[in-house]
Amino acid sequence: MDAAGLKALQAPLKEAYRDDAGKALITLRATGAVDDQSISCKVDTGKAIVTAGLHPATGGTGMELCSGDMLLEALVACAGVTLKAVATALEFRLGEAVVSAEGDLDFRGTLGVAKDAPVGFRAIRLSFKLDTDEPRERIDALVRLTERYCVVLQTLKVTPELSVSAER
Repeated sequence: MDAAGLKALQAPLKEAYRDDAGKALITLRATGAVDDQSISCKVDTGKAIVTAGLHPATGGTGMELCSGDMLLEALVACAGVTLKAVATALEFRLGEAVVSAEGDLDFRGTLGVAKDAPVGFRAIRLSFKLDTDEPRERIDALVRLTERYCVVLQTLKVTPELSVSAER
């Protein structure tokens, strides 16, 4: 897809959202079922059912997906799609692009071994390896706009209002 095709695809959506902001508010959902035979959760991705389980550093077998890995994968997926959309819109000359994310965890926190150890990632690093002959200023603009419009990255940077509930 080229810039004109992307613009044509998104123009009616942008117009509808400008005319009625309520049309832009969409609730995404995810569901999972806790397994009764193992410490795992079967998550319906909409494309397949995947099984998430404990990371090996917390006693898992490594056969199931780790939710921490899934978080990084979601970041890579969102950043990659956003990067490609921004590059297309900017008519940025982009060959191959590799998106990587890595995060540092201290599993003492999630296992309750040390109260001062955080539960969750201490740091996450997102990087892009770009095959391009574009000048540095254009590369910087591409990365800046990708960061600005990547939903998962912005959600991690600006924590949304969160709530937790349970019912019978």
